[in-house]
Amino acid sequence: MSALSYTHIASPVGDLLVAGTAEALHFLSFPSGHKSFGPRPDWRRADAPFRAVKEQLAAYFAGELHRFDLPLHLSGTAFQTSVWHSLATIPLGETRTYGQIAALLGRPKASRAVGAANGNNPVPIILPCHRVIGSNGSLTGFGGGLPVKDYLLRLEGVLA
Repeated sequence: MSALSYTHIASPVGDLLVAGTAEALHFLSFPSGHKSFGPRPDWRRADAPFRAVKEQLAAYFAGELHRFDLPLHLSGTAFQTSVWHSLATIPLGETRTYGQIAALLGRPKASRAVGAANGNNPVPIILPCHRVIGSNGSLTGFGGGLPVKDYLLRLEGVLA
C-alpha cells in the first residue's frame, strides 16, 4: 500500500482530518470527541487527492448531497465491514437502531457487536454511523461527540 496523505477540510463541525491515497479515502476524523485523532508521523500533507472529498462534504453540509460517491478503503473484520456497508444503505433523513442493523445482518442478538463496529467506522459522515440510534430513540455514543451527532441529524432533518 502506498503511503497515506492527509489534509484538513473546514466544516460546520470543525476541521475534519481526512487521510487516504489517490485511489481511496481511508479515514475521516473529527476535531474532538473520544475517537478523534491527528495525522500519523508517516503521513504526508497533500490537498490534491482529496478534492472530491472536499467537494462532496461541502455539498453535504449545504444540504445538496444525499449520498456520497467516493472510493473507500475499509480495513476491518468481515463483521465490521458488513456493518459499515449497511450504514451506507440508511437513507438521508432516516435512522436505524443497532438492533435493526443486527437483524438486517442476520444476527439479531448482535446489537452490541454492531455498536462496537459502528464505533470503529473509519469514515464517519461518509458512512453515516450518526444515523444509528438507541432502541429507545436516544442519541448514543458517537466518536465525534454527541453534539456533533445531534448537529448532523438536525442537518438531515431527523431532529427538529
